[in-house]
Amino acid sequence: MASTEIEALTQALSRLPGLGPRSARRAVLHLIKKREAAMAPLLRALEAVNERLVTCQVCGNVDTVDPCGICTDMRRDPRALCVVEDVADLWALDKSRLFPGRFHVLGGRLSALEGIRPEDLTIDALVTRLEQGGVDEVVLAMNATLEGQTTAHYLAERLERFPIRLTQLAHGVPVGGELDYLDEGTLAQALRARRPVG
Repeated sequence: MASTEIEALTQALSRLPGLGPRSARRAVLHLIKKREAAMAPLLRALEAVNERLVTCQVCGNVDTVDPCGICTDMRRDPRALCVVEDVADLWALDKSRLFPGRFHVLGGRLSALEGIRPEDLTIDALVTRLEQGGVDEVVLAMNATLEGQTTAHYLAERLERFPIRLTQLAHGVPVGGELDYLDEGTLAQALRARRPVG
């Protein structure tokens, strides 16, 4: 029988995505067995991130610096902007190293059922970024869900007054699929086959 503290750690880990109670128990046992090599570095890393975690005021990414590393990377093309629903989508696209530009995180997607309206997302901040100029292309990288496509359609209408090339990911992304679960090959095909909106 595990102590209350060990059981609390197991329950905390089991609430993480992809970890059920059994996987969490195995992870806790590994941490206990490798206390110096695994638990201590994990604790230090968690504390460091917890103390320094911020949301980038430019794009909405989560990082330990503001503006984030992507926004300050001079190698990125500031004329190309990829709009995503969530930070997980940004990280998935950035990991693929296929998009050379910068990002904008909406913080969700429009959903009548969940009561998420345009003012609940960072759409106004996106419009402000475009009003500042310097952007030639906006890629709408919404998830291939009904809500994602509704959000893309709404954004297309809001952004049509700007002299930009407005594109969206090709439908190589499966319907109902979420970007952070896709392999790099699927992401690469979707980015290569992006097309104008409308």
